Amino acid sequence: MCKFYGWENADVKDERGLTPRDYYNILSKCWCAETCAPRMRADWTTDNRTLGQCSITAFLMQEIYGGKVHGVPMEDGNYHCFNIVDDCVFDLTSEQFGAQKLSYNNCPEQFPDVHFSKEEKRLRYEHLKELLEAHFTGEDSKCE
Repeated sequence: MCKFYGWENADVKDERGLTPRDYYNILSKCWCAETCAPRMRADWTTDNRTLGQCSITAFLMQEIYGGKVHGVPMEDGNYHCFNIVDDCVFDLTSEQFGAQKLSYNNCPEQFPDVHFSKEEKRLRYEHLKELLEAHFTGEDSKCE
């Protein structure tokens, strides 16, 4: 069952015919402590798989669907990343916030070169991408 922000209208399809709802279900098996942001890793659990996964997931979805990545400004000075593809707004990692409601209006665009200037984040992105590719090729995933 999809729990992410925008799931009801996340009907955009990739070249495989998959929607963000499909990717949510696939990535739910790929998100792991190793792909979680280091500052949140101690709090990551299989019950909250989306914790610390926002930017790498949003940029991976941008690679698949195009569109733009935007960021909700957070109190700690960081941004929570989400996707806008045409008129479709979705945030595959929103459930990490539980009942807290985020405002997805007028959020600044985010860019991979800024986010991936941190090598650890680029490496986590590459790892998540490898796990996703392993799903499609039938290879074993290390994070299921």
